[in-house]
Amino acid sequence: MLKPIAWVLTAVLAAVSSMAAAQVYPSKPIKLIVPQAPGGATDVFARYLAQQLGAVWNQPVVVDNRAGAAGVIGTDAVAKAAPDGYTLLFTYAGSQAVNQSLYSKLPFDSVKDFATVTPVATTPFFLVVASGSPITDFHDLIARAKAQPGQVTYATSGNGSINQLLSESLNIEAGTKIVHIPYKAISAALMDVASGRVDNAFAAVPSALPLLKGGKLRAIAVSSAKRNSSLPDVPTIAEMGYPQFDVRPWWGILAPAGTPKAIIDKVNTDVAKILRTPEVQRFFHDQGADVFVTSPSDFQQILESDVIKWAKVVKASGARLD
Repeated sequence: MLKPIAWVLTAVLAAVSSMAAAQVYPSKPIKLIVPQAPGGATDVFARYLAQQLGAVWNQPVVVDNRAGAAGVIGTDAVAKAAPDGYTLLFTYAGSQAVNQSLYSKLPFDSVKDFATVTPVATTPFFLVVASGSPITDFHDLIARAKAQPGQVTYATSGNGSINQLLSESLNIEAGTKIVHIPYKAISAALMDVASGRVDNAFAAVPSALPLLKGGKLRAIAVSSAKRNSSLPDVPTIAEMGYPQFDVRPWWGILAPAGTPKAIIDKVNTDVAKILRTPEVQRFFHDQGADVFVTSPSDFQQILESDVIKWAKVVKASGARLD
């Protein structure tokens, strides 16, 4: 009789403690760790949302870039942080869902060691070449790659990145051998594509747009099944003869496992309110992204599904980071 009573009391006390924590949360600055380098889509989205949350919470939300090891360094820092809501992870599917299969051993489990809080946005990737590149369009790229195996190159933000997996998926679909040139950040990769040192790259819309609008890059295809509103004249890869090609990764917030549910729900609710405002929706639209609002439990299902989906792509591509 005493054990069941003790269990009930423990559960009640935990619930009361969680609610009490949420009522005063946040009472000090929040650290938002970004496991990618400054300048990419993850950093752009994180910094904008941090400003919005800081205004709502009357507390600084400090973006902390901890790039390295394809996102593992920053992600591990959050996995090992205190589960009190004051250290959060702003990441994207290309890191959180892909790394689980890229490494034979990680210092954390991408699903079990985190609590999903809220997605923020989704965006496709543009396939880009230099504005003065002799590659005229998508079909020309494939034709050149087939005519010159191993001579055409693509740049990425690093080994195992979603940029690489997209290019390797294209290699598999098209039967080409476009060669990988990894960089430490997508900004450096795109600069070398723009200069003509590397032939092409897949880049998330927010990363590519400044150079596209500045006339340094030219988009020849987009990875989503539907065209992107920021550049509606750019055809989809699906239109170009590969109907199964449809990639629109998510960006979102996660917390260390064990973070009180009441805090997770509060962050989810506050972010959802921000994302529904016209000003914020306009910002993401201008970045070529769509805001994405859903519950923590639905986000959990998306993460678990993506881990399985990308594991198949990693296996097919042969990519490894060990």
